Amino acid sequence: MTQITMTGATVEEAVAAALTKLQISKEKSEVTVIDKGKKGFFGLIGSRPAKVLVKKRVDAVEEVDQYIKDVTRHMGLEIETKIQKKGKNVIFELQSEKVALVIGKRGQTLNSLQYLAQLIANQHSDQFLTITLDAENYRQRRQETLEQLAKKMADQAIRTGRPVKLEPMPSYERKIIHNALTGRRDIETNSEGTEPHRYMMIQGKKNKKESSVSK
Repeated sequence: MTQITMTGATVEEAVAAALTKLQISKEKSEVTVIDKGKKGFFGLIGSRPAKVLVKKRVDAVEEVDQYIKDVTRHMGLEIETKIQKKGKNVIFELQSEKVALVIGKRGQTLNSLQYLAQLIANQHSDQFLTITLDAENYRQRRQETLEQLAKKMADQAIRTGRPVKLEPMPSYERKIIHNALTGRRDIETNSEGTEPHRYMMIQGKKNKKESSVSK
């Protein structure tokens, strides 16, 4: 039950009764007064009870947590979550005996689930939330891998004089590549293509100028 209509001698009494039925606190509710009621003559004749509609206030983080557990349950997995809130950033640490299935090849399953969790969160939040899903410290390990890849591909671009095209990645992974190469003045990075197949191009700045001149 997520909402209930309740009557009472006063608005306060009707709200209290509704909160008891819904088993929530007033802070986690949204109250709409349908009828303030009316005191009758001597409290009896012509009286009318107050009427209210009380709804459970939807918590975005709780909705995301339940969504993750529902989806992974359909995958045949039982997931436990640890949640960290850092301002507008919410990190879900997923734990399971078969957590590798949640991560998927190169994190594709985890990334897809994170994308959907992000949509769910911002359907129910008054402010924009950034949702991160992690499992077995995958995000940190992936960042280290991408940083190494960025340097290797940048060196290749300089050595061969040809731009290097990386595999499609979500935006935050492309940002890792870009940040890893920000300090290099001989390299330029650009995102190309359309989501969800957008990818990074790495090329030497000198090579790009020479290519423009030759045209």
